[in-house]
Amino acid sequence: MKRLAIDLGSNITKIYMPGCGVVLMESTCIAVEEYIEDGEKCLTIKALGDKARALSGRAAVNTQIVNPVFEGDIIHEELAAHLLEYFLEKIEVTRRRAKHTEVMFILPCGCKSELKDKYQRIADACGICMTYFTLTPFAAVLGHNVSISETTPVFCVDIGYGITNIAALSQDGIIAGINVNLGGGNIDVHLIDELAEHKNIKIGALSAERVKNTVGSLLNDDNKMTIVEGREVSGGAPVSVSVNSAQVYDIIVTYVDKVLEYVSLVLSKLPAEVSSGIVRGGIYLSGGLLKMDGLAEYIEQKLEIPANVTEEPQLAAVIGAGTILTNDSLWEKLATCKD
Repeated sequence: MKRLAIDLGSNITKIYMPGCGVVLMESTCIAVEEYIEDGEKCLTIKALGDKARALSGRAAVNTQIVNPVFEGDIIHEELAAHLLEYFLEKIEVTRRRAKHTEVMFILPCGCKSELKDKYQRIADACGICMTYFTLTPFAAVLGHNVSISETTPVFCVDIGYGITNIAALSQDGIIAGINVNLGGGNIDVHLIDELAEHKNIKIGALSAERVKNTVGSLLNDDNKMTIVEGREVSGGAPVSVSVNSAQVYDIIVTYVDKVLEYVSLVLSKLPAEVSSGIVRGGIYLSGGLLKMDGLAEYIEQKLEIPANVTEEPQLAAVIGAGTILTNDSLWEKLATCKD
């Protein structure tokens, strides 16, 4: 029986296969064409994954770029199932092989049973044999190659594209935790608005993400620079402008500080014994945004708690879930079926 760990993210989907590691990392994105048939709106899939993402801002008028996962929730089950089946086929898990495959999905902290139902229906549509679930905080901490014991609590902050998971936990369960709809996507949207207002340039989501990833920094003396192309807001003519780290600093800090407000809220609700253990061990940071220069140091300074970051923070959760797949003790404690 084959086992897979799948992190169906708002922006990127990651799949882990024991013995092979991370075998897929691709955009959670579908390009669909709308048409009317017998008076009803219908959809035809034109591209999936990275190919669909590449069409963002360049697609024809009747083509939409759809993200079936939004802020940790599945908002279009049918398209999500098509996308997952496409990803599975890319790693040679055909429908026939799916009948002999167990899949563990990584879910947000505090998610409701309705979300599990959605994942179960998607798995069934792909012909998957058995479906299990684990929570992001457990997976993300294990992705740091840290043992989770029943007596020593750990604290996780996983900042994704559409959602941030914050939790104190032990192997016995979540001590206190929440998920909030804040992440790297908020920064991208704010960047688009900021450049339109102050630089008179309209850019798309791909360009905004590139600016964030290229020059985004929380180092005070950083001054990386990039050229971004778009069109004039006022006239519509093609234009290019330069953007540097200092010009996006305040935008990034705005959302990081909002995340840290929720982190402080969770920390304030912890028993004194748990808090003291976390201060000693530090917090474990993960998620794609943690690749940004200076972010971990900024968080550490603001919270006055040591920060631990993995070499590949965007892969921490799916790698940690992979650890659960191969450890019978962890599987028994941290893998659950649908209620």
